[in-house]
Amino acid sequence: MEPGEPSRQALTLARKFGEPHGLPVQAVQPFAPDALAAALARAVEELDAGAVFAAGTDRGNEVMARLAARLNLPLAANCIGAAPGDPATVTRLRWGGSLLEEARLHSPRPLVTVAPHTVPADDGPQPPTIEVGSPALGDLVVRVSDHIKPTNGGISLADAKVIVSGGRGVGSKEGFAIIEELAGLLGAAVGCSRAVTSAGWRPHSDQVGQTGTKVAPEVYIACGISGATQHMAGLKGAKRILAINSDPQAPLMLNADYTVTGDLKEIVPAISAEIRRARAGRTSS
Repeated sequence: MEPGEPSRQALTLARKFGEPHGLPVQAVQPFAPDALAAALARAVEELDAGAVFAAGTDRGNEVMARLAARLNLPLAANCIGAAPGDPATVTRLRWGGSLLEEARLHSPRPLVTVAPHTVPADDGPQPPTIEVGSPALGDLVVRVSDHIKPTNGGISLADAKVIVSGGRGVGSKEGFAIIEELAGLLGAAVGCSRAVTSAGWRPHSDQVGQTGTKVAPEVYIACGISGATQHMAGLKGAKRILAINSDPQAPLMLNADYTVTGDLKEIVPAISAEIRRARAGRTSS
């Protein structure tokens, strides 16, 4: 288990399979997926667990993949639904979120990770914590040696209420200055498309989409993003989408709640200026 909403969502599905127990990811510091998988495998055998669930985050998927290898069992990753049975069934998004896959999981002990921000979390109690002993040296082969400070002002994309995201239309690495300015005024996180990370303008940690971070903000502001299928798959949880693009027929423009057609290099600074003007007016009145 990791702190945050994705783990609560995984617990919601896990409760369908019985009374859950929890193994905190932070039980082994620094993060060592092999050590956590070994501890989890021991707990599974001791508790005779009927199923194992985890949040479908980078860390959750990494630990569960290692657990599946240790137990020689199949892993169903990034599910949005699961139901007990013989066999158990799981539901996953396919084709960039345009299709739902219903699958049978032929396994004596289903191993499932839950796609973040796809399942409403219930308010059930915290499960009992599994104690983790000292990890074996052989399980510390892979571990975190360093942390790279986020470039989005410390606001996590996964938890952000507002995200201002830029795509290829921003034009350059330096062009993200206007995106960062607007995000700063709104207290928002900065995101980007895969094309931007591929160009080296932003780090992968800023990428929104199927191969980046799946987000669920109250407002997602997309600037110069066409809306490739894999990017749209990462926006399934967004409550409102505002798209700014010079192409009114861009896929994201057609799927947005609000659209502004025009040059983002003029529109985004104008929005920032209007926010400043409005705030100055409130201060002087």
